[in-house]
Amino acid sequence: MSFNQKHDEQRRMTSITRKLHWYMLRGKILHYLGADILLGILMTGGWCLEQEYALLGNILEENRRSFERVTTAAEPGFDLIYRIASKEGTPLLSVSCLIPFAVIASVIIALLILQLLGVIFSYYREDRKIRKLLAPINEIALRADELSRLSFTEDKYQVIEDAIEHIHPEQAEGERPLSFGDADLAGVEAAMNNLLLRMRDTMRQQSRFVNDASHELRTPIAVIQGYANMLERWGKTDEKTLDEGITAIRNEADHMNYLVEQLLFLARGDSGRTTLNKQHVMTQDLMREIYEESLMIDEKHQYRLKEGGESTEVTVDPGLMKQAVRILIDNAAKYTPEGEDIILSYGKNEKGSPYLQVQDLGSGINESELPHIFERFFRSDEVRSSEGTGLGLSIAKWIVDKHGGHFEVLSRKDLGTRIRIVL
Repeated sequence: MSFNQKHDEQRRMTSITRKLHWYMLRGKILHYLGADILLGILMTGGWCLEQEYALLGNILEENRRSFERVTTAAEPGFDLIYRIASKEGTPLLSVSCLIPFAVIASVIIALLILQLLGVIFSYYREDRKIRKLLAPINEIALRADELSRLSFTEDKYQVIEDAIEHIHPEQAEGERPLSFGDADLAGVEAAMNNLLLRMRDTMRQQSRFVNDASHELRTPIAVIQGYANMLERWGKTDEKTLDEGITAIRNEADHMNYLVEQLLFLARGDSGRTTLNKQHVMTQDLMREIYEESLMIDEKHQYRLKEGGESTEVTVDPGLMKQAVRILIDNAAKYTPEGEDIILSYGKNEKGSPYLQVQDLGSGINESELPHIFERFFRSDEVRSSEGTGLGLSIAKWIVDKHGGHFEVLSRKDLGTRIRIVL
């Protein structure tokens, strides 16, 4: 931008700031003036009532009250008389009020002057505040103006076209896909690079998701094929081999069906086809229901529900939130020795946010693995031999994210894990 253009923008910014400032000052002055006038009226009415009560001993609504301007030939000027008469017209009180009213007016004028001085002294501070508030808008306007002034000649288009043609699909981490080498196209280059980097990350995530899903499905398919071949060779005559093969195929089919259901849940969630049916529920009722279900489902562990927490009404999809907590409980049961405690609780954290909590006395999670436990298909090296798909916590995270919540995880190796859903 040239010097003249910058100067014009500064002048325009100053003009807008002054207009806004004058609008604010005018509103503030009118506010002060109205408040001072109201204060003067209240002080005047209070003085009149005080005089009436002090001299007459009472204040009667039916009395007639009036102000009269009186001039005398002996003395120059005038006096202001406050008169009170009975309902029949009998004079009850006559007192001069010129001096008290002059004192009240002086107080109001002095107060108004102080307020105006405060407005004047705060001018510079408020001017800076307005400029600071307008700075982002002004920056946007400047960038829009730069783009509108940018002349895209045929050479510019050729530079962009050549750079796009030479994009390498496999670039080093952090390397920019596009480089125009033209200062006039710096803004366009930055915008396109951001877009391409986001697209590349999305494609990598999708590719990893497909590869991981294929890997997880390959194992049960291979097992089913192996047992099918074994049945074809020996299962027709060997009853023991037949039973073993049928049991293994059924287990692997169930595992594959469970995996496919989880993949479909995540796919529907990513595409926005999963809707939340939110209701008002109490955290105590929700956790008690999950606790009672856990007692019936799993008899190998000792489940305890801590009732001491503060129950809070939350707006959630009860079915999905129960699913998220059940995933945490299933993980806790999987890595906790039989007969050990799994503790369920609810309450409010230090910030006053409600939470649902699952705590176990299991093997714990390595500190290096904690940042990755909610990634899809992530499984610790130590537990890869156990049953599971590595999708459970990813599903729980999706559910909690959709409710605007987050997880708090505390884990110590060989001591246990505490996972808290904060809503």
